[in-house]
Amino acid sequence: MASGFFALLDDIAAIMDDVAVMSKFAAKKTAGILGDDLAVNAEKASGFISSRELPVLWAIAKGSFINKVIILPIAFLLSAFLPVAVIIILVLGGLYLAYEGAEKIYEYFFPHEHAKHEISLEPLTEEQILAFEKEKIKSAIVTDFILSVEIVIIALGTVIGKPILSQIMVVSIIAIIATVGVYGIVALIVRMDEAGLKLISMSTKERSFSKTIGNILVQALPKVIKSLSFIGTIALLLVAGGIFVHNIDFLHGILPQLPAIVTEFLIGLVFGGIVLGIVTLFKKIIGKK
Repeated sequence: MASGFFALLDDIAAIMDDVAVMSKFAAKKTAGILGDDLAVNAEKASGFISSRELPVLWAIAKGSFINKVIILPIAFLLSAFLPVAVIIILVLGGLYLAYEGAEKIYEYFFPHEHAKHEISLEPLTEEQILAFEKEKIKSAIVTDFILSVEIVIIALGTVIGKPILSQIMVVSIIAIIATVGVYGIVALIVRMDEAGLKLISMSTKERSFSKTIGNILVQALPKVIKSLSFIGTIALLLVAGGIFVHNIDFLHGILPQLPAIVTEFLIGLVFGGIVLGIVTLFKKIIGKK
């Protein structure tokens, strides 16, 4: 009896060792998309008043967790019984990400007319603030869902052929890292100014190390937030382009003279522009009707 128990423990230890090794490999494979996920979600989670940053971020993080609870079992089932559906879902998600990225670029160069005229010096009402938050949270969770699908599928691809228990454990670990790690870093970014002000208040001297660091954090936050919008837009197009290049046979090896990152960006931008044109045309037709 005792020998059987210890043999079971040995088997469990061997499985956990395999899971640790595979999780490390999967983490390396998904590192790029996790970086893009961080940039996109940091941009999505910025732009709120200080007291609402963490509640909004918490709402987005909960949505991200629910996304992964939905995605994981579906991914395992589709991978086992209908693998072609995984490719279709990835490409559709890529089209959405490309559209978002292209729309941001278009709006930068050609802002909507209502955006020019609806600037008001009056403070927003509580209802307007809550509506704005709700809309941004919804947009962030939708984008997170698509990025989460990509993360889960890439992680799953590293353990195809392994026992189902190992697949579930490895991909679940990556999903947890993608949620806790990404949103933990985002929380640190959006609270930089608060940390800086606290460091400044800790010192009574005119010149001190804590006050210097605090001033750097406070002054750096607007620049970081401004850069996140740019980085997030580039990340959307890169992720989309990567999805298309790796999952559409026609695009394999296209533009070999260019670095892969440039090719993926250009392809993401082209597809995003096409979808943006179709959506804009459709809106005009609906508007006329």
